[in-house]
Amino acid sequence: MRSARQLAIALSMAFFAPLSWAQSNATLPSVFAEVTDQARELAASPYQDRSIPLPDALKGLDNATYRSIHFRGDQALWRNNGLFSVQLFHPGFLFDKPVRIHLVEDGEVHPLPFRKDLFTYKDGAAPLADQDLSDIGFAGFRLHYPLNREDYQDEFLVFRGATYFRMIGRDQGYGLSARGLAINTASPDGEEFPAFREFWLFKPEPGATTMHVVALLDSPSVAGAYRFAITPGERATVNVEARLFARQDIDKLGIAPLTSMFVHGDANPYRADDYRPRVHSSEGLLMHTSADEWIWRPLSNPQELRISRLQDENPEGFGLVQRKRDFENYLDMHLNFERQPSQWVTPLDDWGPGGVELVEIPSNSETNDNIVAYWVPGQPLQAGEERTYRYRTSTFDARLPQQTLASVVRTRQGWGGVPGENEPPPRSYRQFIVDFRGGELSSLDASHPVEAQLTASTGETRQLRVRQLPDNKTWRASFHLRPDGEKPSDFRLFLSLRGEPLTETWNYVWNPNELR
Repeated sequence: MRSARQLAIALSMAFFAPLSWAQSNATLPSVFAEVTDQARELAASPYQDRSIPLPDALKGLDNATYRSIHFRGDQALWRNNGLFSVQLFHPGFLFDKPVRIHLVEDGEVHPLPFRKDLFTYKDGAAPLADQDLSDIGFAGFRLHYPLNREDYQDEFLVFRGATYFRMIGRDQGYGLSARGLAINTASPDGEEFPAFREFWLFKPEPGATTMHVVALLDSPSVAGAYRFAITPGERATVNVEARLFARQDIDKLGIAPLTSMFVHGDANPYRADDYRPRVHSSEGLLMHTSADEWIWRPLSNPQELRISRLQDENPEGFGLVQRKRDFENYLDMHLNFERQPSQWVTPLDDWGPGGVELVEIPSNSETNDNIVAYWVPGQPLQAGEERTYRYRTSTFDARLPQQTLASVVRTRQGWGGVPGENEPPPRSYRQFIVDFRGGELSSLDASHPVEAQLTASTGETRQLRVRQLPDNKTWRASFHLRPDGEKPSDFRLFLSLRGEPLTETWNYVWNPNELR
């Protein structure tokens, strides 16, 4: 008689049966079409959690034990057959929802079974080598490519956990993550985390510099088929096509989500007991609107959950950015924040009306991802509806090649009073400084009539000034704010010369409650 776990595996395999084609006939379009049909069929029936159950030996693994399980590099897929190779992740620890992986080679689809001989089990994991771990699937996979040196294949992209994937370009180290989809993030009823359940990896030709992956997504509210065209290089680039099929109404659909971490930095009044002047994987949200305006929103670590949205129609792009690229900005020898990538999302179709939503979650630990940004369509996704979104997501360093206006290089704020005053203003009376550099602005002389254009949603702004700093390249706008009671103030500021903008638009929300 079969055990409950064996029966569950059999049912799972029966439902997620490997797709089949005639011999030597599986192509990228045909596989994507078949997975699309499977997603459509899934969405037409009630959701069932068909995850492959983990054996008892893998349940409850701690981090140390899990980290002592290693994939054997000499077993990497395609390691001697081109520029790309693939390594696999063992299930267990936080990764308790294994996925099925298929290889598409020479027009044929082959399921990739789990094998213990692909891994080494050391230290606390050694007893696992004697356990029955058949038919458990994998936690995910990582791609390798000769990114920094021609004689070594660097890991540059990882798919592991729900719909998360992380990628890096040349000379970068891992930081923020991308996701396939976000559903009802920071909603009162709780967020839903869809997951990729199966992957199809297409073996690249020997000289190919792009690799293709197809994935099946499933969750209580939606099923989907995804196609990824992955190109490593100075800027890692992934072209994404997502075909979504709704089971249920979804109030807030998050397209092309980016997830990052911000604990403290320039603009945040957080009093950190930390030798490091900054702790963040991203320092700002950047958006390029359909009206050709570049908007920069410095990130914060608020005391209460903060959700804001930048409305637009058919945006040019958005991303989370790590602008400071020098070690001295962070002084961290372990996480190397100065090498962590920025990431940009470019729609490849018209996305219509909607907005880029930024979620900032209070956090006292750098182990928590507390920043999320994604596009929210103006129309909620209704049950039975189908939609397709196409976009490109790519890494970069401090600045995008298409940015020509001056950028914000520093945001600072503090008490606006003067020491020694007989009747000093309250602590809520604030002074802000915003420093810009780059583009035409950095070539101007101090005598040029550069002006600051400032608006505030609430409160009274005073003493607005613009000055060139001693390096003769950076310009500072400064102002004071007298808030309207406890109301937060939403600022917009940019510099101009004779009516023409010289800089991106600095957009910042300050809440008097942050001083508590």
